[in-house]
Amino acid sequence: MENELKLGFIGLGAMGKGMAHNLLSTGHELLVHDVRKEAAIELIERGARWADSVAEIGREASVIFTSLPGPREMEAVGLGEDGLLASMQQGSVWFDMSTNSPATLHKVFEACRAVGVSFLDAPVSGGPAGASSGKLAIYVGGDSTTFEQHLHLLKALGDEVMYMGDIGTGTSTKLAHNAASAAIRIVTAEVFSMAVKSGVEPSALWKALRNGAIGRTRTFDRMEKYLNGNYDPPTFTVTLVNKDIGLALELANSMNVPMRCIEAAYKDYQEALDRGWGSRDSRSPMSLQNERAGVEISVPQEVIQEVLALDP
Repeated sequence: MENELKLGFIGLGAMGKGMAHNLLSTGHELLVHDVRKEAAIELIERGARWADSVAEIGREASVIFTSLPGPREMEAVGLGEDGLLASMQQGSVWFDMSTNSPATLHKVFEACRAVGVSFLDAPVSGGPAGASSGKLAIYVGGDSTTFEQHLHLLKALGDEVMYMGDIGTGTSTKLAHNAASAAIRIVTAEVFSMAVKSGVEPSALWKALRNGAIGRTRTFDRMEKYLNGNYDPPTFTVTLVNKDIGLALELANSMNVPMRCIEAAYKDYQEALDRGWGSRDSRSPMSLQNERAGVEISVPQEVIQEVLALDP
């Protein structure tokens, strides 16, 4: 085929195997490697070629993808003895699809740059089902020109491919996503345990929360006031939310239900009240975290509207 590439994929676990299958569908030659050759059987049957070593893929492939358990494994594959960088050709490209450490990424990036290899971080969100179906969000950090040149390959792997900025920004985005997901789950468990222990039937509670104001919107839709730093006019005040959280904690305490996440949120609302923010919008205490972190967050209104208009 015209402009045919030789691709390499290392790491054929729950996520990597599905992505490698989708790369095969692009029509390019694909070399694959894993610590277990049996993980590659279906891919080999579809036309992929098995590589006996990481170094073999480094020598032969011009675009390489890795999907590995974590920073230690990824660094070993890249920088270890007989690793990728010991054999990759100058001008070749490496996309790391793992969920990694920004510190490790910068170390590997510098090593790649020294030998003329383009390295980009491209962690994914969507789970094994998304990896198989091609319904993944892919957050990419690295050289923008290299990203654009290989966007067609990334689009074979995911339906939401997003360029985030310099090296490491893709991974920072993925870590933010997963940390938010984990915290939301714990908070959900806290409020469910409180309400159920007080006598609410679980299925009725789930339906009620899902059809409330928060449940009817996507998790990150109701952020406009925080993103543009304009909390006026208030739709629900700090005073009222603080009162409701306080009542929820009273209920939880009366039944010996721990609410560690909710207590942390309550402290922020208490701090907002101490600053005289009682009449401000209930989202305004979010700005306290910006102060602690020493960051300013400002998103133009037109960008907010553009994002909100995107299909779920």
